[in-house]
Amino acid sequence: MPGRHLHATSLLLLLGGLLLAACDRPPEAHQLSGSTMGTTWSVQFIASPGSETAGLRQDIEMALETVNAQMSTYREDSDLSRFNRSDAGDRVELPADFARVLETALELAEQTGGAYDPTVGPLVNLWGFGPDGPRREPPPESDIEVARERVGWQKLDYEPDTGHLTQHGSIYLDFSSIAKGYGSDLMAEVLERRGISDYLVQIGGDMRVRGHRADGERWRIAVERPAEGERSIHSVIQPGDQAMATSGSYRNFFRDRDKAFSHTIDPRTGYPIPEDLVSVTVLADSAKQADALATAINVLGPDDGYAFARQRELAVLLLIRDGDRLREQMTPAFAAYVAEGAD
Repeated sequence: MPGRHLHATSLLLLLGGLLLAACDRPPEAHQLSGSTMGTTWSVQFIASPGSETAGLRQDIEMALETVNAQMSTYREDSDLSRFNRSDAGDRVELPADFARVLETALELAEQTGGAYDPTVGPLVNLWGFGPDGPRREPPPESDIEVARERVGWQKLDYEPDTGHLTQHGSIYLDFSSIAKGYGSDLMAEVLERRGISDYLVQIGGDMRVRGHRADGERWRIAVERPAEGERSIHSVIQPGDQAMATSGSYRNFFRDRDKAFSHTIDPRTGYPIPEDLVSVTVLADSAKQADALATAINVLGPDDGYAFARQRELAVLLLIRDGDRLREQMTPAFAAYVAEGAD
């Protein structure tokens, strides 16, 4: 039956042509965005044939709700707020995500000699950068000394084997310098569970990056040039499969008598950090690490912060105010990621 044979051959050729056309079709780029933690989140990803995208937004928002429900100081019903209000002697079993973030924070607190400290909350609130609302002048020195008495990571009695944390009275945890990074990590995990391996996720600038863009090139990320009242690019990097976070004193601050007071508080002194170190950008394996490290190095300052980064072979860029000009200082590990041809 030659007619049927010809028809079958033509059908096979047609199907083959459609498959080849599908293979030649460029990967499809997708983008989702929303609001969380007082800022915005976004996801850019490339859908591959084996990836599942149905219901993706819902899963991402559930992951972000996990962070808010466990770690927000702005929600009275969060696990963090309940611990902060608990009575002296209360032994609280922490949710798994809360425990992971606390363990990272305590490790960095020990490494930095308390320059990074998750118990800094009373000082953050006192200076007007917490849920109590803003202020427009520095608090009295006596109030700062009272708040400092409540600060100190060594006061925390945490049992990593059981995940229990004991409240010894007046301890107030604040994860604002690490929770957004952890949220970015959770969004990345959502994508990877669905077989998506090319993505850029971010919450308020705390990013996780993996794979390639739709055009096959590696993701390129702009590092902002710190300037009050404007946005411009300082440099462009290609971080590969890593996370990136920037901590700066040039966006969130208040002025009193021509002096700026940053939202980043030094737990060791009780005062906002000086203005000379304008921003710190860190590349790390996870966004929670990058987020916390950027804050820690900011508090350590230009000299000690750079020495800390060099000693640990971290990829770090510091932008330092030197009179009327901005001076950059980057570790060798960071220099390896600066994109060719970028300023």
